[in-house]
Amino acid sequence: MVDLNQLGEKAFKAKYELQGLSTDIKNKALAVVADSLVQNAPKILEANSIDLENAVKNGMSQGMQDRLRLDVKRIEAMAEGIRQVAALPDPVGEVIEEFERPNGLKISKVRVPMGVIGIIYESRPNVTADAFSLTFKSGNSTILKGGSDAINSNSAITDVIRDALASCSITPDAILLIRDTDREVTRQFMKLNEYVDVLIPRGSAGLIRSVVENSTIPVIETGTGNCHIYIDKDADLDKALPIIINAKTQRIGVCNAAESLVVHRDIKDRFLPLLDKAFKENHVEIHGDEETVKLIPDAIVATDEDYGKEYLDYKISVKTVDSVEEAIAHINKYNTGHSEAIITENDEAASKFLAGVDAACVYVNASTRFTDGFEFGFGAEIGISTQKLHARGPMGLKELTSYKYRIIGNGQIRK
Repeated sequence: MVDLNQLGEKAFKAKYELQGLSTDIKNKALAVVADSLVQNAPKILEANSIDLENAVKNGMSQGMQDRLRLDVKRIEAMAEGIRQVAALPDPVGEVIEEFERPNGLKISKVRVPMGVIGIIYESRPNVTADAFSLTFKSGNSTILKGGSDAINSNSAITDVIRDALASCSITPDAILLIRDTDREVTRQFMKLNEYVDVLIPRGSAGLIRSVVENSTIPVIETGTGNCHIYIDKDADLDKALPIIINAKTQRIGVCNAAESLVVHRDIKDRFLPLLDKAFKENHVEIHGDEETVKLIPDAIVATDEDYGKEYLDYKISVKTVDSVEEAIAHINKYNTGHSEAIITENDEAASKFLAGVDAACVYVNASTRFTDGFEFGFGAEIGISTQKLHARGPMGLKELTSYKYRIIGNGQIRK
């Protein structure tokens, strides 16, 4: 079994070296890492093919296989995400605010790295590269614990990154991967608060719940995505259908895919047959309420569980409502605080929706698929935080920093 204390000590030591690196050195190292990933694509894809073979043998769903699968384009996208992170402003050392007290003390609030960031995640090997680039640029070291189904892919990516860092004379312990797939190791990792400053889970609802309930390390919760799209009575249906199809089918296995539709009754007779046709062309199975089933006879009658489910599959729930207020109430009851959208040409309805829906990201006339660090211009993300403390939404560089107060005096004493 892996010696977690040894890994913790390495990461703890590395964090102080990383905190002293200049922006220029970090950016040059990130460029070398990005190039190395592309150059070593054959090695990474060979490792990924082993994981995919095992996934098929183990009966992994199509959606989860899509999360696991790498190809040249996805590796190039990983590299591009790292280059974008390098191009972003360095948050470390940013003065958030400064002021002077009447006694002459000069106080400034300054961004600093968190230290050692632990990340537990499932299936998606691109997270390995994203997590490294963001933690490294923000001056943190990281200990990663990926899922057993992606162990070969994660190991190959980590090895490439470590070799690239060493070639830049930077400690390769900026990134450490726990390669033992025993679940007991994961449970022990959650208790490594002597070395790890914050733990971020990224994956299924079960994984996130396990980390939140068992970790002795402070946790930033990245939630699952039961994302809704509400089609208002004043929606442009020609605009609505492409948005829905994109949000549901572009990638079914991601947390920002649409899983639920809410439809205003005034347009259901016109809209639902169009929706049915579009979904049949894209092999999407509808689980709807009674009114939906009347208009789409081969739809499956939805249960309460359907309305709260993150399918990660070619399935979607449909609920009809009388008003934007009822839509908001339904969404707030069943959503996971991730991403919600309204399709409407009515500014008042849009404003009510933006104000009333409780989620990290709320859209008007756009696909929920944009909830992503890359799309937000963050270069990459560590995850989508659905909690309200410290960070919310796509977690980029600034969200991986804390702050300290620097106080400059000239001999003041407290009386």
